[in-house]
Amino acid sequence: MKDFATHADPAVQRQLDRLGALSVPEGRFGLDTVRELLARLGDPQEHLPPVLHIAGTNGKGSTCAFLRAVLEADGKRIHVTTSPHLVRYNERIRVAGELISDNRLAKVLEEVLEAGADLDPSFFEVTIAAAFLEFMRVPADVCVVEVGLGGRLDATNVLARPAACGIAALGLDHERFLLAPEPGTPHEPLARIAFEKAGIAKPGVPLVTLSYPEGPRLEIERAALRSGAALAMRGRDWEAEVTDFGIEYQDKHGALVLPLPALPGAHQAENAALAVAMLRHQDAATVGPEAMAQGIRAARWPARLQRLAPGPLTGEREIWLDGGHNASAGAMLAKHFAGQRLHLVIGMLANKDPAALIEPMRASLASVTAVPVPGHAYHPAAVLGGHKAADVPEALACLPADSLPVLIAGSLYLAGEVLRLNGELPD
Repeated sequence: MKDFATHADPAVQRQLDRLGALSVPEGRFGLDTVRELLARLGDPQEHLPPVLHIAGTNGKGSTCAFLRAVLEADGKRIHVTTSPHLVRYNERIRVAGELISDNRLAKVLEEVLEAGADLDPSFFEVTIAAAFLEFMRVPADVCVVEVGLGGRLDATNVLARPAACGIAALGLDHERFLLAPEPGTPHEPLARIAFEKAGIAKPGVPLVTLSYPEGPRLEIERAALRSGAALAMRGRDWEAEVTDFGIEYQDKHGALVLPLPALPGAHQAENAALAVAMLRHQDAATVGPEAMAQGIRAARWPARLQRLAPGPLTGEREIWLDGGHNASAGAMLAKHFAGQRLHLVIGMLANKDPAALIEPMRASLASVTAVPVPGHAYHPAAVLGGHKAADVPEALACLPADSLPVLIAGSLYLAGEVLRLNGELPD
């Protein structure tokens, strides 16, 4: 499936149209193409500020948001590349704290596309090459780089020596790619996921992780040994206890008491703790505890348990938005909304498992309304087990005029459309 990108600026749209026309051989993994593309551009990945490289099934984007917020609270200039975008492609490339301008975006995409015209690069390979090229050219103190898919064979894994690598929560997602049979890889699904994520480990580089069940934990430990990475695992090398009042963090450098994030959801404290641990286990960028506390409170991450503001789509109704689409997201949402009733408006890509998201929340659901995911193949209402609506505005209009909150969930692509309709563009 090709990614989806439209833009109001005609110069940017011309390059996005070229991106959309690229052949993306499904199932192709490997770094040969992106390495050749980057070589033609002067190997920008070798000339970046210190890089923090983050993998994981759930929470890696939020961890990136905490890293950025903490580092900026300390007065540092930060480059960030994350995916996917929600409303505008510019969201994928944040240069020294600001989304890349339309003018610079059009130029750098054209440069990369011209350089790789005969290579048949993928959408994501071009995006990463463009990000690294821009990051090389603009001074900054730190780069925060989110893995796109997996880790071992992801285009971001051309980074030879990051300042630190991190692995967020693990779960089953993108099984078609990450669980494809391959000799020498684990058979147990979650262990295989861990094997792929831990492929970002590098010799002598801190590999900072959460704690995991035995199978995934052993795979991460093996990956650290094979690569010579300096493993720092929660529960062994650092601790974080999340209470009702804050995060009590402890490692070899000492103890910190940090505030809870403003981001909703108990899981966000875990992501904040991982960000703190990554910063505490590297020495390329020093950050004080005051900046850590300020950044944890200030971090924002759209479409992750985001309460929408009153606007053209929502009116005054309490409406929540989450782009989650797998079992881990289902468990998180079920925990957050436990003990209350709500209406679910859901759109899911056809290659996702609806039960993984819906069943954990079943006891809380007053109604389920299925909507399309614009521009993508999606599950019909018959599969999702609810009412059918042509789009999100119609789904909201058909809900009863009660006081129950609404959750819109199932796809980041759908979340982007919701933000656009409500006039809440990520900045």
